[in-house]
Amino acid sequence: METVDLKGKNALVTGSSRGLGKQYAIDLARAGANVIIHDIDEYAASAFNESISGYDVSNQLKELGVKSEFFTADLADPSQAEQLAKKAIEALGSIDILVNNAGGDIGHSTPRPDPNDAIQISVEDIRAVVDRNLVSTMYMCKFVGNHMVERKQGKIVNVGSIAGHVPVTQGIIYATAKAGITYYTRSLAEQLRPYDVNVNAISPAPTYTGRFLATRKVDSEEGRPRLQKIAQPEDMSNIVLFLCSHLADYLTGETIVCWK
Repeated sequence: METVDLKGKNALVTGSSRGLGKQYAIDLARAGANVIIHDIDEYAASAFNESISGYDVSNQLKELGVKSEFFTADLADPSQAEQLAKKAIEALGSIDILVNNAGGDIGHSTPRPDPNDAIQISVEDIRAVVDRNLVSTMYMCKFVGNHMVERKQGKIVNVGSIAGHVPVTQGIIYATAKAGITYYTRSLAEQLRPYDVNVNAISPAPTYTGRFLATRKVDSEEGRPRLQKIAQPEDMSNIVLFLCSHLADYLTGETIVCWK
């Protein structure tokens, strides 16, 4: 397989000061892309000791020899999502790659909805989870997608979850929002196909991140086959890198589901 070379490309990765988003941003920068780092606020990165701040992550990318800026925005607010798109385009001149990574099973006022089923969950948590995952993805695709349509080029990678492909009894609203991303990705790809804009998605498997380790008890995986272990961030990032590269130029409307 050819080496992925993204020199001269400009990328925006949402929710990228921490977790998988940070790994996506780092690997895009290592491939030569200029990258806009984003999160809901400056210090979201420090919640699980993954980074000092969003600005610190941006500075790390600059040390790799690429351009990078950090912007904050609550993407559940359409005006803030639109402003993020505008700021990113102004900072880099264009956006060639959009990775919609921001999201999570996060409650309206708690780290996770509690209760977290379909019936007892609060209406505030339902709205918060759907807005944070599905609606925010739609907003960013709309505002950055318009820019890509005008330029007749671009790659969009939406981030779902394995949870959106299996029945669950906890995190039902989150799983449903992520399942919606799969359908939305396929339909948006058809709308943007005439403009040479690729739209694909990844549904990551459980992956070791700061938040994952802080919120779950992880049993020993010694002796397990490689494909039955919890993923490393690089495992998911390699797939995103492929979808952002010329190697996926003729792939659109697909969701890569990473089963564990």
